[in-house]
Formats: sequence, structure tokens, C-alpha cells
Amino acid sequence: MRRKLLFGERMLHGDGTLPFNGVIPFRLRGVFVEANLHYALGKVQEKHPWLNAFVQNDEKQRPWFIIDEAKPVKIPVRIENRLSDNDWQTESHRELLTPFDTAKGPLLRLVWIKDETVSDMIITIHHCLCDGGSAMSILAELLQLLDDPTADIGKEDPIKGVEDIIPPAILNNKAKQIKAKLIGGLAAVVLKLMPVKKNPVDRKRDYLIHWKFDESLSKELILYCKSAGITVNTMLCGVLLSAFKQVRKDQAHNKVSCPVDIRRFAPEIKKDQIFAFGLMLVVSAHAGLDFLDNIKAMQKDVDQKSAKLDPYATMMMMESAHSAMDNFTNLLKNGKSTNDCMFSNLGKIDIPHQYRSFKLETIFSPAVIGPLGNTTTMVTSTYRGQMDFSFIASEGFVPYEDALAIKDKIISMIKEQIGNIAVAVA
Repeated sequence: MRRKLLFGERMLHGDGTLPFNGVIPFRLRGVFVEANLHYALGKVQEKHPWLNAFVQNDEKQRPWFIIDEAKPVKIPVRIENRLSDNDWQTESHRELLTPFDTAKGPLLRLVWIKDETVSDMIITIHHCLCDGGSAMSILAELLQLLDDPTADIGKEDPIKGVEDIIPPAILNNKAKQIKAKLIGGLAAVVLKLMPVKKNPVDRKRDYLIHWKFDESLSKELILYCKSAGITVNTMLCGVLLSAFKQVRKDQAHNKVSCPVDIRRFAPEIKKDQIFAFGLMLVVSAHAGLDFLDNIKAMQKDVDQKSAKLDPYATMMMMESAHSAMDNFTNLLKNGKSTNDCMFSNLGKIDIPHQYRSFKLETIFSPAVIGPLGNTTTMVTSTYRGQMDFSFIASEGFVPYEDALAIKDKIISMIKEQIGNIAVAVA
């Protein structure tokens, strides 16, 4: 089985030599044997065909996902001794910066950091293969099989191309095809003519910062957002932009890029289907408003922009722009950064906590880093009522001391706003 990489997947894959990895760390408390872990990974591969794939270029240098059923590939497991509660951060950093051999596959691996009763595990996936939603489905299935090897997790009907995503009435519409080709062609011309410096920004040292809100603070934040008529996502965007402005001052751009789960707008893509393409919103703060008025105005912006998102038109346009791939990636790598941060909120993770032979104690928010320009990314997720944050960046974009200050500002501003509501209610 084979299929061409779509535009977004090609962008994330690049030439396959540089890492563009996502890590999903989690902690289990309990005892199980290594053989069961390998068995569970094998069953997950059976469900999801593309977890058996490697990437190979054709004669036109277009990359394809390819599965060679005569030469199956196993998901590798690296085992390390667990010496402290923070070992997972060290290993996550290592995994983020270790490239996959995409020409051999598979594009997923696992690290098991173990002691007698606690296991910190890290699933590492090449970002060209799947997004955060797909990764959470893989995690849920792995845990289900690790607990019960006889569990039936079903079979994925894999996506084989845009025709599996875009409804025929849209994909075969001549007017929409012409519009997509015109926009894609125009974008290709603009990118070709746009001057871009030859050398990328020196990333210098990459780093990962992690923190977690307890259940009480997490609940108070959710209640605050409900009372203000905003989403948690918009609230955190507002806090993030304010923190960057206070810490980075004139170097702040007042822009946060937020990936949007395409499944919200394209029901053809199922929850457990492996897919990497996403939509994007850019969010900015409004000058001259106090915090609450600002995030309410931002929420209005987000709602208006979300209503205009069209996954089918976007995908058709991008698939018409493959000739611009090199110019586009050069712009991302070498162009001047115009946003402060990528911010992704995975929301509440609906995975069981208690299993027969172990407990899923916590899921640390995923982290992702790649070679396409500004690496600064914050990811948050909520599991067992606790909001968890990962902040990854590079010294060449945001100095480590600035990142620590941004983290402190985020925490203090959230507590301050929650306190203001509490005082007003009292």
C-alpha cells in the first residue's frame, strides 16, 4: 500500500534528514512485562497501517508513504533505568532532537524509563505522520492493549488521499478546482519572487519547560472562563500574548498561531484515523483594553475567523501548490519570524485512569519541535482535572531566562484574574 504525502505532510517531512518530532510522555504506576508492551505496540500497528510505513521518493522526487508487507517493521522500544521523577524531561528532549530514519521506518518509537513500580514512557512520532488527536488515540489504544491483550481496538480505514477527505461534490466541482489552482499558482509565483535571506536563524540551544496546575486552580480557571463567556483557549492566548509583551517588550509580535483540529470541520476524518494536516488561526491582542475586555474582543475575533475556516478549499489550494514547496519551506526556515509562539490546547484527554494491573498517573502535555523557523511552542492539556503545560523553544528565538519569566507571568496573571473574579463575586 502506498500514497503520496500531501502538501502539509511534505512540509513537515522535508527531506527526511532533520527531526520534526512530537513526544507524548506519560506515567504509569504498576507492573507489567516487556513482552506485553511489544505485543500491544504490534497490535496498534495492525490497526493503523501507516504505522508500518516508510517514506520514499519517486522519480519526480515526490515522497510517498509506502508499506512493504514482505518486510514488516517493528516499533522500537528503548529501555532506560528510572532514577528520578524528571528523567522523562531529559529523555523527551533527547527524543525531540533525534531524527527518524524515514527511509526505513517506522515513524514511531517508544522509550520506557522504568524502576520497580513506576514507568515513565514517551511515544515519539514524526509530525508528518499524525497530529495531536491521532497521537492521543494511539496512546489510548496502547494502554488498553497493555492492560488487556485480548481487547478489540478495531481496524482503521486509512486515508489514501484527498479523495477520502474532500466530498466528491466539492473535489470534482470545476469552479472550485479552477479557484484552487489559481490561488495555488499565484502563491507559487509570489513565493518564488519573494526575497529570502540564505541563512536561517541560529537556533542555539533547545529547551523544554514543564509545569502543571493542581485540580483546584484548573477548575477555577475553567469557571472563570465560563463566567466571562470565553473559551479556555482564548483566555490562555490572551495571557500568553500579555506575558510575551511584558517580558519581550519591543521584540514581541502580538501574534499567536493556534492549530485547529481539522476533524471539527471535516467529519470525513475520524477520531482514530492517522492524519497530520491541520488548520490554523492567528490570534492577536487588542491595544487599549483592560484584560477582560481584551479577551472578550479576542474571543469575538476567534469566533469570526473560525466560522470562515474551510478545510476543503484550503486542502485543494495547497495540493495545487506542490511546485512551491521548496520556496515555501525556505521562507519558513529563513524568513523573519512574525509570531511569538505556536499554542495548542488539546483540551480534556478522555483516557481511563485505572486499569487492572496499573494506573495512568498522569499525561504530560506533548511537545513538538522542527526545523521550520521559530520553534517556540506551548502545548496544554487536561487530564484527571489538572491542566498541564509544556513550553519548548530555542535560545536563538527566546532566551531561556525570558522563557522562565514568561512562564511565571502566565501563572501569576491567571491567578490574579481568578482572584479578581472571586473578589467581585464576594
